[in-house]
Amino acid sequence: MIHVKDLSFTYPKGNSPTLNHLTFDIEQGEIFGFLGPSGAGKSTAQKILYKLLEGYTGDISIAGKRLEDWGKEYYERIGVGFELPNHYLKLSARENLELFASFYPKENLLNIPELFERVGLEESMNKQVGDFSKGMKMRLNFIRSIMHNPDILFFDEPTSGMDPVNAHIIKEIISEQKQQGKTIFITTHSMSTADQLCDRVAFIVEGTLQVTDAPEALKHAHGENKVVVQLANKEERSYSLDQLGHNQEFLEFIKTGEVERINSLDASLEEVFIQVTGKALKA
Repeated sequence: MIHVKDLSFTYPKGNSPTLNHLTFDIEQGEIFGFLGPSGAGKSTAQKILYKLLEGYTGDISIAGKRLEDWGKEYYERIGVGFELPNHYLKLSARENLELFASFYPKENLLNIPELFERVGLEESMNKQVGDFSKGMKMRLNFIRSIMHNPDILFFDEPTSGMDPVNAHIIKEIISEQKQQGKTIFITTHSMSTADQLCDRVAFIVEGTLQVTDAPEALKHAHGENKVVVQLANKEERSYSLDQLGHNQEFLEFIKTGEVERINSLDASLEEVFIQVTGKALKA
C-alpha cells in the first residue's frame, strides 16, 4: 500500500538532512511503526507521506500511484491523528467534528455520536473544546482521523496524554481498524505501544533507519536462548531452550515442586533499541 524508496529530506534552513535515504514498504492491512526519540525524523516522514511537506527526494507511491500524482481525492483516502491536538477551541467537540465531516462524502462518514461514545466523550461532546484536558483533545483528535472511514491511517503518538484506560480503548480501536483491512502507520517513542500494536517496526535515529522487523523477532534475536523456571517456593533456575524437552536436570527440577511460572529471556523492545542503536530512548 505504501512504498518508499531512498527518501531524503532537508528543511530549508537545516544544516543537515532530517531524513537520510529511507527505504521501506507497508503492506495493506499492516500496522507499521517508526520508533525513535524526539527529533529522529519520525514525524517528518509522516508529514511527507500525507503531503504536508514537499521538496523531498526519492520515490513514494501510495496504492500503486506516485504520491505527487494524487490530487485532493487523496485526503478522502487517508486519516491523520496529529501528535498535538489542533481544534477550534471555541466550538464544541461535536461542532468541530461536524465541521470536518463536511469536507468528506456523506456516504463515507461514521456515526458521530457513536464515535464520541466509543472514546468516552459522549457527555462532553457539546462542551467547548477549550475546556478539554489534553487527553480529551487527543481522543477528539483520534475520532476525527477515522470518522470518514479512510483506507490509510497515520498516527503520531496516538496515546499521548491519556490515562491507561483511555489509552487501552484507543489501542483497541486501532486494532479493529487493522482487522477491517486498514493500513496503519504509527510513529512513537513508546515501546509498549509499538509492541502491543505493530506487526513490524523500524528503528529510526537521526533520520536513518537502523533495522526493520517484527517486534517478537527482534526481542527473540536479541535476548537469551533460555527460560527461567520458578517454583511456588520461589526456587528459580534457568535452562537453555536447546533440547529442553530432553534436559534431564530440567525435567527433574519441575517435578520437585509446583511450577509457578516459566519465562523466556527475550529482550524487551527498548533493550533491543539500545543494543541496535547504542542510544537510550527518551521522549
